Amino acid sequence: MIYDVLILGAGPAGLAAAIYAGRNNQSVLLIEKGQDGGQISLTADLENYPGQMLEGESGMSLSMRMAQQAKNFGVKRALDSIVEARLSGDVKELVGRSDTYRGRTVIIASGANHRPLGIPSEPKLIGHGISYCATCDAGFFRGLNVYVAGGGDSAIQEAIFLTRFARKVTVVHRRDALRAVPALQEQAFANEKLDFMWDSVIDDAGGDGKLQWLSVRNVKTGETTKIEAPAEDGFMGLFVFLGIVPSTDMFADVLTLKDGYIVTDEQMHTNLSGVFAAGDIRHKSLRQVVTAAADGAIAAMEAYHYLNH
Repeated sequence: MIYDVLILGAGPAGLAAAIYAGRNNQSVLLIEKGQDGGQISLTADLENYPGQMLEGESGMSLSMRMAQQAKNFGVKRALDSIVEARLSGDVKELVGRSDTYRGRTVIIASGANHRPLGIPSEPKLIGHGISYCATCDAGFFRGLNVYVAGGGDSAIQEAIFLTRFARKVTVVHRRDALRAVPALQEQAFANEKLDFMWDSVIDDAGGDGKLQWLSVRNVKTGETTKIEAPAEDGFMGLFVFLGIVPSTDMFADVLTLKDGYIVTDEQMHTNLSGVFAAGDIRHKSLRQVVTAAADGAIAAMEAYHYLNH
């Protein structure tokens, strides 16, 4: 079967694109290799998505409702991992491990992944003290001690932002100098709520169902320090900003990339006719659920106009 629209990725961008494309009465196939929701499925609590459930909203609950909306509009699903993309010509093909999928248009919404610390306890502490998004989760750490892993622009920007909420923010950086631009460094060093642990890496973390301690090692001396949350808090925060890795390897030879992200115009058009990109995989300034959903909606409408003209 040749679908009107193939959508790669079932995060907020892909799900929003599926809802809009399905509502346009197009034949739509949504391909996802894992869990719906992408990065937001790791978020235990959402606070800033317009129209969310006021009594409490998790990334998982939001993505489940979006997936059900797409299903209600007749969107078909495929669970597969795509290994090759053939995007030229009138009919595009996405080659998966299980099957090959054909469509007249393709919306790439396979997202980007935060580079993890790589410690064993990290997966179970995500959403329970470990986060990769200060804009999303800073409010949950009001009045607490927070640690930031990283030393680049994003890490320092987010560390400064976190000082609006946390009691104290400590940047843990493996070198003896920041990599952030001078203007950001100047702001950071002038902020009384910001502290720094130089030449240091986080080797381990743990707690009773939530983050309560960190093991920090000095890379020059080898000395290890265990940092514990104050007893009266019983909880601490760790924000990891070691970089974001977009899922664009298979598109490098056919699509225009910048800093590893797919370049589009404001209408989500890539350099190939009939191929669109939306969400975190796209080169842009803000990566949030609301902007991803907006990207997906625009991409779906542009795919509709492409097919009709």
